[in-house]
Amino acid sequence: MPNWLPFGFFGTALLYASVGFGGGSTYSALLALAGTAFTVLPIISLACNIVVVSGSTVRFSLAREVPWKGALLLSLVAAPMAFLGGLTPVKEKTFLLLLGASLILAGLALLLPRKEQQGEPSRYVRLMPLAAAPLGYLAGLVGIGGGIFLAPLLHFTRWGSARRIAATTSLFILINSATGLVGQLVKSGAGRFGEGLSGGWVLLLAVIVGGQLGTLLALRILPERVIRWLTAALTIWAGTNLLLK
Repeated sequence: MPNWLPFGFFGTALLYASVGFGGGSTYSALLALAGTAFTVLPIISLACNIVVVSGSTVRFSLAREVPWKGALLLSLVAAPMAFLGGLTPVKEKTFLLLLGASLILAGLALLLPRKEQQGEPSRYVRLMPLAAAPLGYLAGLVGIGGGIFLAPLLHFTRWGSARRIAATTSLFILINSATGLVGQLVKSGAGRFGEGLSGGWVLLLAVIVGGQLGTLLALRILPERVIRWLTAALTIWAGTNLLLK
């Protein structure tokens, strides 16, 4: 494992947790750039995702910010597709191409303006379950949570307040990451989990610390807009480097 990788995971978790995401897409890119076997790469990314967003989901739940009915609907529609995505065999070149393109799109999505929602939900909000399904499949396929694509759609349809959107996204990422991880393990064998995490405990520790500090950073130091710009820059940089590789 390169010496820089734990620091990359720490910084990614710090930035992504600050804006309510898990960071799975960038974990995957960093692992790929470090030369990690692509068969274990999604397993490590999804495990780190689960660690980061579990804390966010608990905090939102305690604050009563989770719109359970709608959030569970989107998550449960996406979950079977995330499992299927994890099961889908994919060649390394195709995997890296999808991952790099996903990262660049995710970075651009982070740059979209977000304002506090006003008025009633858009008429398009009822179409969100249809959008959740392909996002779930992509999440399982390349080892991401899919929330970074879901959030802009929730803002566009006026799903709710910014905090409720973040709470919905956290639950979505958590459930997708869990089912996607199960799909990956069924495809590759349970032994891959031990292989992936045998040297990955340092990465898990890095994302635990980074995720907690990211929440503190968002609440007390930097405004969300600045953090989103920094996160977008990191995501687009990682995706571009992956495609060039």
